[in-house]
Amino acid sequence: MENELFEKAPVRKAYLKLAMPVVMGMVVSLVYNMVDTWFIARTGDTSLVAGVSLCAPVFSLMLAFGDIFGLGASSVISRLFGARQYEESSHIHAFSFYTALGWSLVCALVMLVFKNPILRLLGAKEDTFSSASAYYTWLAAGAPAIILSLVPNNTLRCEGLALPAMVGTIVGSVLNIILDPIFIFTLGLGAAGAAIATVLSNAVTVILYIVVLLKKSKHLSIKLSDYKSSASDIGQLFAIGLPASITNLMQSFAIMMTNRFLLPYGTDKIAALGIALKVNMIVMLVMVGFAFGGQPLYGYSYGAGDNARLKKTLRFAMTVELIFSAAMAALFIALAPGIIRIFIQDPAVVTAGAQILRAVVVSMPLMGVILVLTTLFQSAGKAVPAFILSLSRQGVVLLLMLIVLSAAFGYYGVIYAQAASDLITCLIAVILAKGSHVLTSEK
Repeated sequence: MENELFEKAPVRKAYLKLAMPVVMGMVVSLVYNMVDTWFIARTGDTSLVAGVSLCAPVFSLMLAFGDIFGLGASSVISRLFGARQYEESSHIHAFSFYTALGWSLVCALVMLVFKNPILRLLGAKEDTFSSASAYYTWLAAGAPAIILSLVPNNTLRCEGLALPAMVGTIVGSVLNIILDPIFIFTLGLGAAGAAIATVLSNAVTVILYIVVLLKKSKHLSIKLSDYKSSASDIGQLFAIGLPASITNLMQSFAIMMTNRFLLPYGTDKIAALGIALKVNMIVMLVMVGFAFGGQPLYGYSYGAGDNARLKKTLRFAMTVELIFSAAMAALFIALAPGIIRIFIQDPAVVTAGAQILRAVVVSMPLMGVILVLTTLFQSAGKAVPAFILSLSRQGVVLLLMLIVLSAAFGYYGVIYAQAASDLITCLIAVILAKGSHVLTSEK
């Protein structure tokens, strides 16, 4: 393991080596998502597009399940590495890997057995049921590949293997882009083809990760004989993994609730929100990747009791996030109408989109603070603060702001509700950081 990287290397060098591959992997994933959406839309079949869209929550749920084991294990493992408890780290990795595999098989079975009721719950009707069913069936069958890929994707970084983790993500995304047109158009499989391409790409990614684990990793075991761990480590895995997965689910909740509050103001506002969020997502993924990329460094320093290095790491991450987010927010605010016109020409949507984009990005620097502190809590095993923040920004606090601000200011209250939620959540995060003793010797 690269102890030199985690203990002696300059913080800036160590952080960038760990974080930049994560950022690059997320950017490539974003490109894949956009291209995937484009290929599906190119079919010209609105029922097919709608059917596939209805299954988006299923895919999000799989990612959330994967994060329980991936992010949870990476938090525990990085702290164990810092404390030089390598045998325990091998055990918790094997536990997370095979438990994720077992859980994913159960998920696949349940989703296939209850396919029709689940599709109805998702909103599939007569015109969309066929396409939704075709996509859903293959997606459910491929749950093990999708869920399992997120374990090594997160844990490899704990051992300094951020580059191989990025390569796995990029190979999977590029392969998916190549397979999409082949399965959708050449083979004429439509919605099923899109799902098959996704599953096969994730399966290849898992195989690549397994090769890296077997060839390059020293302390991340996938031996069945290592499938054992202490109750304390397992408890920590779920204590951190569950809030992390909830954070991802809250994103879908936030979009759904904002859409409901915007509905009375017209469909052009809904369309504008969708475009503004897509634009915002480009910057947000870079910020998320940079913040989460430092997780192994936080965890290692915390586990080793090196509070001076932990504080240096936090300051560096916070500085970069604030400068980058402030610059991007200023750029988006200044160029908002032109940016929206790249996606759509409708004057009403462009006007609304510019307003919403400015409202969304104005609190971007606050989001940078929230991301860094959330990552710090997860890395240090501070389950309660991590859980509180998971439910706040795009959950409880946002819902409260939507209710209060929409009643007080109408349309503008709705579009600025997320900014208000970011302000309150940022204050909560700072208070929790000071009260959790995460930057002191107290653990």
